[in-house]
Amino acid sequence: MDAMTNVAADAVAPRIERWTATAVAAVSLIVLALIVLAFGPLFLGAGPIHALTRFFVYVILAVVWNALAGYGGLVSVGQQGFFGLGAYAAVRLAGFGLPPYLALLVGAIGVGVLSVPISTFMLRLKEGQFAIATWVVAELALLLVTLDPIVNGETGTSLVQIIAYPAPLRGALTYWAAFGAMTVFLVAMFMLLRSRVGASIQAIRDDEDAAGAVGVEVMATKRILFVLAAFGAAVAGTLWVADTITFQPRSFFSVDWSAYMIFMVLVGGIGTFEGAIVGAIIFFLMETFLGSTGVWYLITLGAASLAFALFLPRGIWGAIQQRTGVNLLPVGYRVRLRRDP
Repeated sequence: MDAMTNVAADAVAPRIERWTATAVAAVSLIVLALIVLAFGPLFLGAGPIHALTRFFVYVILAVVWNALAGYGGLVSVGQQGFFGLGAYAAVRLAGFGLPPYLALLVGAIGVGVLSVPISTFMLRLKEGQFAIATWVVAELALLLVTLDPIVNGETGTSLVQIIAYPAPLRGALTYWAAFGAMTVFLVAMFMLLRSRVGASIQAIRDDEDAAGAVGVEVMATKRILFVLAAFGAAVAGTLWVADTITFQPRSFFSVDWSAYMIFMVLVGGIGTFEGAIVGAIIFFLMETFLGSTGVWYLITLGAASLAFALFLPRGIWGAIQQRTGVNLLPVGYRVRLRRDP
């Protein structure tokens, strides 16, 4: 009788799992795809190289915004401020004589450092106040940048130093810079969210007071996430100006950038690591095939966002995960009964 009881108990005993065979297979395929993409400029034409460079930037923006809002609960509508500041810093540093591609890196790091004191007062705000404050800071940054004589007001300026590189070499270098940055952010965010800091981030999102009560360093953890998200947006801005060469403040500081981030994360699946990547792919495809339709492209984006918010609030990947339990890039643990398939 005891033996039968033990067998029955063992059959329903919970097990805690993180990596599964499906997840290992998915990561292997992703690594293989990244290896192929790393050699892209050696076999792709100028058009695909340019398109993929933009796609890599979208992935960076989606991943960092998803980490900030989806995992951290810090909904920002002002990330375009860091995006624009990154581009501006790169233009300025290149103007001071720094090699253009080094200026991209140093400019993004500078904006990341600048975000530390900004976080000191921004993170004292919560929910709606935090969201509005991020937009206000972005508008202030725009006004300050337009005061710089080199920017020529709203006319803008250019990253002219990068033109010294022949167009094919420039395209390849920008592609590799964007590809490398995307890969680093994907790995860094994945490792961060799987770490103790990642668990703290999600605990703060669920209940900040309770997280603090059990020993989570609330402000320090939120600052790590805020600075990383700002740095990611700044990196994306520097890559964008390297690709477009022209820097127009109204374009780079446009709230459209935050709208794009929200769209990608909302449609893909907020709070899921895979969702941000899925959303970036969908946004990239919509821009590729509908971007030339002008205002109808924007109407389609808005209508799609509204439809997903109303009828599929967990996003595409969130819905798939809910129905199937599939977790390709697990950042947390999962408790399953042994009798589960």
